[in-house]
Amino acid sequence: MNSHVKQLTFAGMIVTLGIIFGDIGTSPLYVFQTLLVEGGKVNTALVLGSISCIFWTLTLQTTFKYIVITLQADNKGEGGIFSLYALVRRYGKWLAIPAIIGAGTLLADGIITPPISVTSAIEGLNLVPAFSTVIVPGNNLILIIVISIILLLFFFQQFGTKVVGSAFGPVMLMWFIMLGVLGTLQIAHFPSIFKALNPYYGARLLMDHPKGFWLLGAVFLCTTGAEALYSDLGHCGRRNIQVSWIFVKTTLILNYLGQGAWVLSQAPGKNFAGVNPFFEIVPHFFLLPAVALATLATIIASQALISGSFTLISEAVSMNFWPRITIKYPSNIRGQIYIPSINWMLCIGCILVSLYFRTSSAMTAAYGFSITIAMLSTTILMYYFMRYVKHWPVWLVTIILCVFVTVEFSFFVANAVKILKRLFFVGFEVGLIFTMYTWFKARKINNRFLHFTDIKEKLPLLNALSNDTTVNKYATHLIYLTKANNSKQIEEKIIYSIMSRRPKRADTYWFVHIERTDEPYTMEYSVDQIEPGKVIRVEFRLGFRIQPRINVLFRKVVEDMVERGEIDITSNYPSLKQYHMAADFRFVIMEKFLSYNNLFSVSEGFILNSYFAIKKLAQSEAKAFGLDTSETRVEKIPLVVKPVNNIHIKRVDDPVNNLVSEFAD
Repeated sequence: MNSHVKQLTFAGMIVTLGIIFGDIGTSPLYVFQTLLVEGGKVNTALVLGSISCIFWTLTLQTTFKYIVITLQADNKGEGGIFSLYALVRRYGKWLAIPAIIGAGTLLADGIITPPISVTSAIEGLNLVPAFSTVIVPGNNLILIIVISIILLLFFFQQFGTKVVGSAFGPVMLMWFIMLGVLGTLQIAHFPSIFKALNPYYGARLLMDHPKGFWLLGAVFLCTTGAEALYSDLGHCGRRNIQVSWIFVKTTLILNYLGQGAWVLSQAPGKNFAGVNPFFEIVPHFFLLPAVALATLATIIASQALISGSFTLISEAVSMNFWPRITIKYPSNIRGQIYIPSINWMLCIGCILVSLYFRTSSAMTAAYGFSITIAMLSTTILMYYFMRYVKHWPVWLVTIILCVFVTVEFSFFVANAVKILKRLFFVGFEVGLIFTMYTWFKARKINNRFLHFTDIKEKLPLLNALSNDTTVNKYATHLIYLTKANNSKQIEEKIIYSIMSRRPKRADTYWFVHIERTDEPYTMEYSVDQIEPGKVIRVEFRLGFRIQPRINVLFRKVVEDMVERGEIDITSNYPSLKQYHMAADFRFVIMEKFLSYNNLFSVSEGFILNSYFAIKKLAQSEAKAFGLDTSETRVEKIPLVVKPVNNIHIKRVDDPVNNLVSEFAD
């Protein structure tokens, strides 16, 4: 994204409408309808109380928590739960847990938002007289249309959104204008609906209605896009989001008030089963354009969520929360990526959701639980950000935290009753969280058994091997990836790899280390010639949103060093040297496998066995680091966590040999 988009400009705000507010902007399609269905008998108290709850939820949760407070937690301009975690992880190792849970539940949201939004829009065709008999909520025709749109949406992800992305903002601008105008037309007939903004009516609904408190599960649907709003902070910038939210919130509230005004203007006792107030307030002559615009808006909302899922997984890979997988770059737009495995996993999930629930009303009954957990996870991390990064006073942080926790825990409890209706998603969510936790925990166990040695102590050995012409040369330039954060150290296993079995003689030994920074787009390197021309360490400092394409980066480093006259990469073989041919380079990657020589606890065994099972499905180390297979050697080394050392075996003499010796005597 161009830097000017992050400044407060009209163009920047238009882009923000297309990227940020798609999810929360399409919620009027189903929120008020769901409240009418779950509220039972429709009366003035239900309508005024529902709109009051919606207004104050958007005010407290979306505006106060996310627009005002959480957007301040930007990591060099980037947002999202992993960016927030990167800012606060130094204040507690356990903070990885809420980060994992929040990311897993937010990703799970990606398989229900596209179906519920698109289905709600297509069901609006039922009000068109020509389609009223063929477009019936839940019938096969709607399913075919919805699944076709979903398939096309995910199919075109591989080409990027460069071409159509420029149209997202103007389309969403028209959508929000339509929301405001439709609502205003109804409010003009029933201006007293404005009293619904009084929190008194919301409080009375929660206390007096038979389902009172449990209606919060439906109310919560109006703010489900708030977490995704924070995740996309880096695309648009804080000021553009905050200012454009004023316009967005105004149009949303006007539309909800308009839907309420229409319901109250109907005859008492009217049955609202199967009625969607959103489309009822659309004039009949404008119904087809409204449905078309609603469909486009839901596609844009889905696109934003899919892009956010790609970014989330990319960050998880960089921060060792997810196995390495193929990540592609369909365009030259910064931050735009495509992850085939995640794309088709979400696509299959969306199709299964559509087939399982069939109607938008059935989907809303199962929607919301995941996002409440994601929001609570963000709140935990935000406490540490406000207290230890911003250094806000304890009393202020405590008040803010109490407001957040009270609101979100209420929504969590109200949505918890949906758990039986959403067992379909539980396996998906548990799978995502389990994968992240297993990968994170196993990497920690792995790192416990890394042993380092002083590299300077090994220099005589490396020099001796390099100059020993009786050993066949393995490569002119031999490159290892090292995990040693200390530039004066190297892993013992690397020295073992070079010296043991078949010694790897080379003219120059390179040790490449990658340091992940808490900033998103850092790209820096430094060179330490430990033994000039013989042993060189290269330190890459890469942001957590930068893919470690080591082959490309290392080549650039070598080119820079050649230009500076620091190294000469001309081949040392006389036949090649006379023609100034470049020397050969070879990478060595060491991949671990779980040794049979282990005796560990049940929990560690489960974690490590799961880790290596997942690793088989993941991308290879060589491919993950962008290394050409022709230049890379992969060595398998055993991981021994707790070796079996309590073996007691007794030696016995061979009785046959004893008998022979007796006869000899």
